[in-house]
Amino acid sequence: MGVPEKPAARMSMAEQHEYLRSRFSRRAMIRGGAVTLGAVAGGVFVPGATAPAAVPTPRTVPAAETVDGSFVAPFGRHLAYGTDPRTEMTVSWQVPVPVRKPFVRIGAHPWDLSRRIEAEVRTVHTPAGIGAGPDHTQYYVHARLTRLRPGRTYYYGVGHQGFDPAEPHLLGTLGTFTTAPDHKAPFTFTAFGDQGVGYHGLANDSLILGQNPAFHLHAGDIAYADPSGAGKTTDTGFDARVWDQFLAQTETVAKQVPWMVSYGNHDMEAWYSPNGYGGEQARWVMPGNGPDRANLPGVYSFVHGNTAVISLDANDVSYEIPANLGLSGGTQTKWLEAQLKRFRAAKDIDFVVVFFHHCAYCTSTSHASEGGVRREWVPLFEKYTVDLVINGHNHVYERTDVIKGDRVAKKLEIGGTVYPETEGVVYVTAGAAGRSLYKFSAEESYEGHEKDVESVSSFVCLKDGARQNEDVAWSRVRYDDYSFLRVDVTPAPRGRYATLTVRGIAETGARIDHFTVARRAK
Repeated sequence: MGVPEKPAARMSMAEQHEYLRSRFSRRAMIRGGAVTLGAVAGGVFVPGATAPAAVPTPRTVPAAETVDGSFVAPFGRHLAYGTDPRTEMTVSWQVPVPVRKPFVRIGAHPWDLSRRIEAEVRTVHTPAGIGAGPDHTQYYVHARLTRLRPGRTYYYGVGHQGFDPAEPHLLGTLGTFTTAPDHKAPFTFTAFGDQGVGYHGLANDSLILGQNPAFHLHAGDIAYADPSGAGKTTDTGFDARVWDQFLAQTETVAKQVPWMVSYGNHDMEAWYSPNGYGGEQARWVMPGNGPDRANLPGVYSFVHGNTAVISLDANDVSYEIPANLGLSGGTQTKWLEAQLKRFRAAKDIDFVVVFFHHCAYCTSTSHASEGGVRREWVPLFEKYTVDLVINGHNHVYERTDVIKGDRVAKKLEIGGTVYPETEGVVYVTAGAAGRSLYKFSAEESYEGHEKDVESVSSFVCLKDGARQNEDVAWSRVRYDDYSFLRVDVTPAPRGRYATLTVRGIAETGARIDHFTVARRAK
């Protein structure tokens, strides 16, 4: 029921979306439904000016047809920082059917949840014939919390009419979160990409929870509801219900740790909006301070303590998978430089960490390196001495030496220290969070199993599907089993060295890599 395969190959994502809109006309909707995004029970969601307004269909449950709320339990809770992590947090969750008057209760103690904030419901309807699933409507609920106190732990509960988390028998459903501090203090964050649903994703989540991170970075390819990942309406196997499984799986961590996402190629779900992010905008609420919230919802920045974090959308610059190539018209790159310049000038920010999906530098035999990222962003990372770049896309763990000008500026052995101000940038691929693993052309080399090689054969993806072979000397650590990244941030008095202690951790809990990023504190 999507766009025919041959025409789709010649269409941009926006053109495919318009084709579907015309295909699923009002007459067709009466016969069986269309892909819709819209509002129910107290919230309105419009993913962008070009997206269609929500239209009720005979196969979508109208807002008025709600069930008894006492029989409906929320699930899939996930947190996200607001624009100011010291005072803002978004609480999100899912309900299986429409509910009335959803809300969040919040307080400093579990027995004092008197503050009640109304929530917004965003719906995603996927009819039978779109992908592999049946006719299906999903209901995502979001509440933005503001005017919180920095460095404070809060208790919260999510509910709706008929389900009040403050009731004694529902106190077990409460969660907690802690806002960012208003001063420099040590903290830990974790990161990975390419998780999906399954045993290994769940195992990584359990290990991440044990790190007690202040926040977690997910560098794209989140749930894999679209397993094809080409950003086409002809992608096979799409099933929106995978998101229900993913959010239930992730809840153990994300209900108490802000889960900050960037978007990968498998997150471009072409059925819902011209940019493919309509479904994502219903499920996730990120800070929204990027250059274009409608077209680039996964582009934003935030500051936690002495560290600034920037999330980018590499689909906008990807030569390998060009469904959204040029989406921002260059505004994302301009915004990135403005952010880097601002953070480097800020007196309280020592470190700048950037995360996104496609790899600037990787030697996996599947995707390897993305030429669009190297062309657009790597010069800026070097100009503003970015401290750490985190990617996914390749389902491996790989860490580079210190790179400057596409060459090794310094060998960074396991346990070594890099000084970005004078030496260059380190890139980490942490894409082994749960999906099937990739391979390397060279032997693995990781902590306790080092294999020093002079050169690794690889390639970089260029425009129009071309690949340029290259022999590289910058591949320092290679590990092709499940893993994630832990980063410990330690401030320092002015003039002394603040540090990022970066560790690669395997699914077994074993350390596979570690190094230190050092910078003079402001």
